[in-house]
Amino acid sequence: MDLQQRIRDRAGEILLFAVTPPRVTTDPERVQQIAEVTLERIRPLEVDGLILYDIDDESDRNPEERPFPFVRTLDPAEFLERNLAGLDVPAVVYRATGKYEEPTLRDWVKTQDPAKALSVFVGASSGEKRVATSLRRAQEIRRETNPDLLLGAVAIPERHTAKGDEHLRLIAKQEAGCSYFVSQVVYDVNAAKNLVSDYRYECETRGLQPVPIVFTFSVCGSMKTLEFLRWLGVDVPRWIENELRHATDTLDASLEQAEATAIELMSFCRQLGVPFGINIESVSIRKVEIEASVRLAERLRDKLER
Repeated sequence: MDLQQRIRDRAGEILLFAVTPPRVTTDPERVQQIAEVTLERIRPLEVDGLILYDIDDESDRNPEERPFPFVRTLDPAEFLERNLAGLDVPAVVYRATGKYEEPTLRDWVKTQDPAKALSVFVGASSGEKRVATSLRRAQEIRRETNPDLLLGAVAIPERHTAKGDEHLRLIAKQEAGCSYFVSQVVYDVNAAKNLVSDYRYECETRGLQPVPIVFTFSVCGSMKTLEFLRWLGVDVPRWIENELRHATDTLDASLEQAEATAIELMSFCRQLGVPFGINIESVSIRKVEIEASVRLAERLRDKLER
């Protein structure tokens, strides 16, 4: 069963792998090399799809200094078209909707083949940021021009901890046409479980069927990577930071912790009857951390009932 059908059927137990396109300053030959290495990495994993992130400057959301400087990256749709011709699974192309003028976004949505691609629309990083196209308008454009294109949205457990209404945001996006959700990186399993539980029972109250929630996991090989995760808004519990800081091998300890967190969350979703998926990424471009992310995907693949 392909990714699109699993999402339509709310079957869950999905495995995705996520990458960020190369920097815009990367030499074209090097871009193609990176693409080929990416394909070589994911083929043995038997993933259901590849996520391509659309990076935007989020300094308006967090005024603190970014641990890793912001650098513009290639457009994920162009990277897919030009460099990933050998991809044999669907691509989930992110779109930071505020970056694109409405005609540009409309033209892109219109040309997407629903049999080969999916998308996740991401809204502005803060209410003060000027946007070219709002998230709501982007959802309308997709509904008007290509309603068969499966649309996803972002789920943020930390926002649920802070405001207690993330489950209502998910339902509003579901009612606006979203067929699945992808979380930001999960380190706090209790925050994720709270969101799943509240979403599940709110759906029951409203007579809705839950759609798949794909939970993202990433390894952390250094304290600087940990700082970057926190800058991105990821809540890393103090006990996990202590374990990583004092571990003999930070990267290995992080891999073990991420695997345990994912397995606990998978079990919880099955118990509640909420369809779910797992997405693996590396927020670092260090080779050792990317390779550890691949190992994490291998381990979790064998835990999924696919």
